[in-house]
Amino acid sequence: MPSGAELLPERPSDDLGLRGSNQSGMRDHNERLVLSLVRQQGGLAKSDIARKTGLSAQTVSVIMRALERDGLLLRGEPQRGRIGQPSVPMYLNPEGAFFLGLKIGRRSVDLTLVDFMGRVRATQRQIYRYPSPSAVVAFVARSLPEVVANLTAPERARISGMGVAMPFQLWSWVELIGAPKADMEAWRHADIQAELAAVTQLPVYVQNDATSACGAELVFGTGERPKDFLYFYFGYFVGGGLVLNGQLFLGRSGNAAGVGPMPVPGRDGKMDRLISAASMSTLAAAMEAAGEPSDHLFEQHEHWNVSPQILSDWMDQAAYGLAWAALSAASLLEIEAVMIDGWMPTEIRAEITRRTHAALHALDLDGIDPPVIREGSLGAQARALGAAAIPLSQRYLIDQNAAGREA
Repeated sequence: MPSGAELLPERPSDDLGLRGSNQSGMRDHNERLVLSLVRQQGGLAKSDIARKTGLSAQTVSVIMRALERDGLLLRGEPQRGRIGQPSVPMYLNPEGAFFLGLKIGRRSVDLTLVDFMGRVRATQRQIYRYPSPSAVVAFVARSLPEVVANLTAPERARISGMGVAMPFQLWSWVELIGAPKADMEAWRHADIQAELAAVTQLPVYVQNDATSACGAELVFGTGERPKDFLYFYFGYFVGGGLVLNGQLFLGRSGNAAGVGPMPVPGRDGKMDRLISAASMSTLAAAMEAAGEPSDHLFEQHEHWNVSPQILSDWMDQAAYGLAWAALSAASLLEIEAVMIDGWMPTEIRAEITRRTHAALHALDLDGIDPPVIREGSLGAQARALGAAAIPLSQRYLIDQNAAGREA
C-alpha cells in the first residue's frame, strides 16, 4: 500500500502552511479551565470567572491577557453596572483556532474544517461501496487543499490538528458490509494515523466514530447537557457513546459503549444484537428485499424515500431494541438521559425518539429511575464534528479523557 506521502508532492503541507504555531500548543490547566468555562457559558467577565473557578482575580487577569494575546478570546462591549467599573465580557474567538475532522464511514468519508466555535467552514465528501486505507488517504491528500483554500496564511497556521472518527476493527465487518475480504484486511495492518500525519504534517488523533459523535454532543451540542448520558448514533451500523460526570468515557480500549453487540430481545421474543435491530443497514436490507433502492439512505440524509410500512416497522424494531438497551444501561449506571441521533431526516429522528420513550415506559421499570429519552442536536454532522473536537479537547479543554491517541 502506498504511503500517504506518495499521494501529494513532497511535504505538501509546507505549501498549505499547516505547520502549527505556539498557539496550537498545549495550554496549561488554568487556561484550559477558563476556555472550557467560556465555551460552556458564553461571554464572561473576569470577576465571573474568578468566582466560578476559585482562582484569584490576579491569576484570572494574567490568564485572560495571555488568551487574548494569543487570539483565543475576544473582548465584548463593556457592561455597566450600578457600582464600580464596567465589566468586560470575554468570548471565544471563532478564528482563534481551527481543526480538521475526518469521518471514515462504511459508505462515505468526509473531511471537515471547523473553527474554534465548532462552526463548519468547509467540507469535502466522497461516497464509496466500502472503505479502504489507500482510498481514504488519497481522498485526504486530494481534498485538503480545497478544504483550507479560504483560510488566510495566519489562519492556516492555527490549524491545531486532525481528529479521525472511524469504526474500529473494520476488517471484522466484511460480511455485513459486503466488501472484498482482502481489501478490508488492509485495515488490520494499515497505520492510518501515521499516514494521515505524513500527508497533513499535523498531529492526528483517532477515535471510534460513534464515541466521537457523542463527544461532539458534549462539546458542541445545543441545549442542556446532562452529567451522565448514554448516546446512540444511527449510521450504517448503530453505535454509541457514554458520558459520565460530564466527561466522555472511552474505556480501556477506547471502545466503551460500543452498543452494537448488546443483546436485546426482538418483538418476537427472540434474543438478537442491537446492531441487527437498530442499524440503517437493517432498513436498507428490508428495502432491497421489497424491491426498493436503498443507496440514497447513505448518500444524503435530508429525505428518505421509503415505503411507510417498511419505515414504520423498522422504527418500531429500532425503538424496542433501544428501549431494552437503555433499561440495561440505566440499571447499571443510573444515567440521567439517553440521546438519540444519526444520519437521518430530523423528523425520523424525532419519531424514533418518541417511540423509544413509549417502548421504554412499557417495560417493567420497578426499581429503575428511567432516563429521559432525548434527541441529539447535531444530526448528520455529529461524527465529523466529533472528529474535529478531538484535537480541540486535547489542546484547549480540561477533559483529557476526551482526547484520542496522538501520532
